[in-house]
Amino acid sequence: MANLAQLSFQRAPLILTEIPGPKSRKAYERQSRFETQSRVYSNYFPIAIEQARGSTVKDVDGNVYVDWYIGVCVQNLGHAHPVVVEAIKRQMEQIIHSIDLPFEARLEFVEGLVGTLPGDLRNDAKVLFTVTGADACEAGVSLARKVTGRKAIVAFGGAYHGIHGAIVGATADYHYRDYAGVPAYETYHIPYPYRYRFPFKSKEGEESGAVIDYLEYMIKDSHSGVGPLAGIIVEPIQGEGGYIVPPDDFLPMLAEVAQKHSIPLIVDEIQTGVGRTGKMWASEWARIDPDIVCISKSIGGGVPLSMIAYRPEYDDLPSGFHLGTYRGNALGIAAGNAVLKFLGSTGVLERVRKDGEVVKKRFEEICEGNPMVGEVRGKGFMVGIELVNDKNSRTPATKLASDLRTEMLRRGLLMHTCGHFGNVLRFMAPLTIEDPLLDAGFAVFEDSLNALTNRSKLG
Repeated sequence: MANLAQLSFQRAPLILTEIPGPKSRKAYERQSRFETQSRVYSNYFPIAIEQARGSTVKDVDGNVYVDWYIGVCVQNLGHAHPVVVEAIKRQMEQIIHSIDLPFEARLEFVEGLVGTLPGDLRNDAKVLFTVTGADACEAGVSLARKVTGRKAIVAFGGAYHGIHGAIVGATADYHYRDYAGVPAYETYHIPYPYRYRFPFKSKEGEESGAVIDYLEYMIKDSHSGVGPLAGIIVEPIQGEGGYIVPPDDFLPMLAEVAQKHSIPLIVDEIQTGVGRTGKMWASEWARIDPDIVCISKSIGGGVPLSMIAYRPEYDDLPSGFHLGTYRGNALGIAAGNAVLKFLGSTGVLERVRKDGEVVKKRFEEICEGNPMVGEVRGKGFMVGIELVNDKNSRTPATKLASDLRTEMLRRGLLMHTCGHFGNVLRFMAPLTIEDPLLDAGFAVFEDSLNALTNRSKLG
């Protein structure tokens, strides 16, 4: 693997106390006194953070962890990358907040971003700033409905596009709609070509065709129950759904149908973009031409920043079409400039393409023969390991995945779950992670997996 400058704490993992340590437990008690019990990640990782650097995190008890979680793909360059920190400092001395008004960093960012976009949006797109990733997807769907004059949206089983406002209807897990109390607003889900758990009876290798045939039926048959489609929203690789890499023919076939029927194709690159798969945008692997791209997470280097980019001909929009006080945050834009320049001027993307294959192979080697691992899949630094109770029945091992996350935390590795059943461990380390930390993480993963497998055999 490539040699990288030391960005992280030198000694990691380093566990000095029980996990969580006494200071972390006290901090958790203080947090619980005033914050909502509905918070999530402090339950998964009950540690209080003192400092984060590169691909490592130090808690208040002095324990140091290798971070393969990175705030759910929010910091592809790692914690406090020097180019991001310096850009934010410079921007703070000039302007911290502005709505819509041009300033140099903003102009530079938009020009640079459009120069990276996938397909024929590159160098020929409009950008609309939003507030969060969910807000970007909301804006993308709203734009598709505006330009087509139609209402119905197609999304996919396993999709996650956010849980606020109407976009919750496009997120597949119905529990979120129950929580929000928001109807689906003519949003229809069809299966994603998830080969390991494909719901249709079809031959292996024909999953994409089965999905596309069903989509064509929905479009062509006025009695399918689906009205005229305003848009199709899709993740080029599913994130929260389980790090599901579709067959190579799926996105090109989907794009062809969308183009044929003049349906805007909305590509959600929030988790897959900004170099995560070894290309700037994961949809570049399929060589398709999205009509709308949703962007967030790592584009801001850890500072909230989101937007959509779309075809210029869609820009016949009224003033105030999609608003939000914090859209286009100046500090996020400054960080975004640094992220774009770094990815464009270094060999990080090439490193992710090359080492991503090594990472996937390492996981395959570790998991080979393990009765609890159903499948290893992924692209670049986006790898999922699906756990099962039995390889023949493929029964999801949800509890095992949760226990494995806890066991790895205890040993000094932050790694999170996802998937339809919460049974997929996902590798989403920073693209800049140092080789020794990769090796250390693999050692913790292997030891933890073997320990839990042995316990399962005994129990």
